[in-house]
Amino acid sequence: MKDTSWFGIIVLYTVVTLLFIYLIPNDSPFSVFTSIFGFVFVAVVPGYCLVNLLFKEGKLDLVEKAVLSVALSFSIAGMSGLFLGLSPIGMTTASLTISLSIIVVVLAFLALIRKTKFVQIQNPE
Repeated sequence: MKDTSWFGIIVLYTVVTLLFIYLIPNDSPFSVFTSIFGFVFVAVVPGYCLVNLLFKEGKLDLVEKAVLSVALSFSIAGMSGLFLGLSPIGMTTASLTISLSIIVVVLAFLALIRKTKFVQIQNPE
């Protein structure tokens, strides 16, 4: 079960970030938490989920995983913004937040499915 604990952390971090974004007002002294959680959410989390989906465990070391996570996160956020800007929904803070949250949860869920199937293939019981 330790191999799938990252999924719970990603989902919890997504929920906490959404709560901070929508519940803490901009003029509050706690709005710094919104900025920090939001930046990490945009800059690391989507790429981390995609790296977990694409690469097997142990293929990448920590530095490679971190660099790929940041680069892929900005790519995913940029593509999400591009598609929202071209869609009738439009590019607002709410649409960007919701779309990126959906992308993160879907990528994490797909990576979880891939990792659990890989573990079952490696350790047939």
